[in-house]
Amino acid sequence: MPKILGIIGGGQLGMMLAEAAAKMPEHISKVVVLDPTMDCPAARVGAEQIIADFKDKNAIVELSLKSDIITYEIESGNSEVLESLKAPVSVNPSPATLRTIQDKFTQKTFLRQNEIPVPEFLPIDSLEDLRHAIRSFGYPVLLKARRDAYDGRGNFKIKSEDQIEQAYNLFKGRPMMVERWVDFEMEVSVIAARNTMGEIATYPVVENIHRENILEMTIAPARVDAKIASDADTIARKTMQVLHGAGVFGIEMFVTRDSTVMINEIAPRVHNSGHHTLESSDTSQFEQHLRAILGLPLGSTRLNHFAVMRNILGPKGFAGRYRPIALDGSSGVYLKMYNKDEAKPQRKLGHINVIDLDDKKDIDALIATAEKARESIRFEPLP
Repeated sequence: MPKILGIIGGGQLGMMLAEAAAKMPEHISKVVVLDPTMDCPAARVGAEQIIADFKDKNAIVELSLKSDIITYEIESGNSEVLESLKAPVSVNPSPATLRTIQDKFTQKTFLRQNEIPVPEFLPIDSLEDLRHAIRSFGYPVLLKARRDAYDGRGNFKIKSEDQIEQAYNLFKGRPMMVERWVDFEMEVSVIAARNTMGEIATYPVVENIHRENILEMTIAPARVDAKIASDADTIARKTMQVLHGAGVFGIEMFVTRDSTVMINEIAPRVHNSGHHTLESSDTSQFEQHLRAILGLPLGSTRLNHFAVMRNILGPKGFAGRYRPIALDGSSGVYLKMYNKDEAKPQRKLGHINVIDLDDKKDIDALIATAEKARESIRFEPLP
């Protein structure tokens, strides 16, 4: 019998999961999302919505009563409440996996205990702890809020002594950790999936370009040699083996200047750097996530075409409602908007996928096309 899918979070990732679910009517009959924003993106593509905070205990229980299986598109769910839910509803990735990943210090400790490479790190409980860590690591260091932080919003790069108190006070009252700064050559990621039977599949490693801590562009495949690609895939597969979580995970990594690969952070959900799979791959990351949590065989992760994904971010200096955005259609250029009414600076509003349909394998040309398409988009306020 088809299942009712519950999703904690109804933003763009929830929207694209709901769209993938609509293509699998033999497996999923309905989608219900829990999201605090009325008429969220997932609701706009047909999902039923419970309007409440992601951590609201009563709302999560209500979602469980309406669902056969629960997943999430954001790490902010209440893992303790999720863990307390009783059969017949199931939760994937498991609440235990979510709890491990939600706290970045716990996440890094877990990875280090399983001999998976990560940057050096220390917990921070006081200003003196931070000063001591900097004496050990040297400048710069990266101070991080351990929980409820994404897109770099919970990070502060400390470059000199006069920034120490400023950084500490920014996160004061929140659990913190500090990491030795990694002098990386490139940021890459692997989208990895594990189904409920333990089958693991990985997509080819991709290259990620960030600006102001927010992903701007993903290049598939990454411009790395075969050894680095193999090392990244090996790390991703080992991570999936030890986490025991069912679903798609975004595993972000650094490639250092001496070609060492190590994990930066893990997202226990579909991931921005996997959006290219909507057009480039046999199985999109969204379909793959659903297959994984439903206990179906995983789909092919073959990359059929080189691809570039370019995020559409709200422009600086503009906030508010805007005219619908469109692109003049051209072969291999795909626009995906997220049904968000209001633009805010640096808010993710959509993305462009440029696919190498001619198989020229010219990454520079794909990047140029993606940038040209992005520059053609103008944000105009509604009257």
